[in-house]
Amino acid sequence: MTTRLAVGDQAPDFTLSDADDKPVSLAEYRGRKVIVYFYPAASTPGCTKQACDFRDNLAELNGEGIEVLGVSPDKPAKLAKFRDAEGLTFPLLSDPDKTVLQEWGAFGEKTMYGKTVTGVIRSTFLVDEEGRIEAAQYNVRATGHVAKLRKDLKI
Repeated sequence: MTTRLAVGDQAPDFTLSDADDKPVSLAEYRGRKVIVYFYPAASTPGCTKQACDFRDNLAELNGEGIEVLGVSPDKPAKLAKFRDAEGLTFPLLSDPDKTVLQEWGAFGEKTMYGKTVTGVIRSTFLVDEEGRIEAAQYNVRATGHVAKLRKDLKI
């Protein structure tokens, strides 16, 4: 069973390559709140819907002092294509060996179409200014997720 993060836990630090193959570290965001969300695959219908939802709400989130980072197992070149095709304006990070996904509890067994499979568990976290988990949501829906997140976080 994958260990899941809970409110109050220290967010596991990471440094991953972005869509331009530049390193991005969670530590760079200390002093600011950041949403870290994990999704299965760039350019798939659900992941595209979710990424565009974050894109369309980014100004309001940034206005509340919240940054957004998307993480998937995709390689930087695929992330760049996805970013450019959808006009995404927040960093997409590559975790091809799934180390960060596992540390955050966002990779493991899940049910898909009635079958148990191993894969990325669509998950979203709000990390506070000190690097602690302020909200942890697992098995989130791609559609309507950002509206629910804003409601839950009162933003």
